Amino acid sequence: MHALLIFAAEGAADHGSKTAFYVAGLVLAGWAVLVGGVGVAQPAFAEREGTGRVVIGITAVLVAAAMAAAIITSS
Repeated sequence: MHALLIFAAEGAADHGSKTAFYVAGLVLAGWAVLVGGVGVAQPAFAEREGTGRVVIGITAVLVAAAMAAAIITSS
């Protein structure tokens, strides 16, 4: 097991790990599915101004994180 972890770390160091981008992308995609599902089930869930702003704020942070991870992990 230890040898496998060392091998994986060396491979990631040589080619650059894209794990941060993959995780950020999966979280963003999951958030989109969640918001879409809630929006279909309860169309009025974001009618209040505060709720809409929270959803937009979380989405903006997740998009920025995915973009930053893409830039940082690019080779």
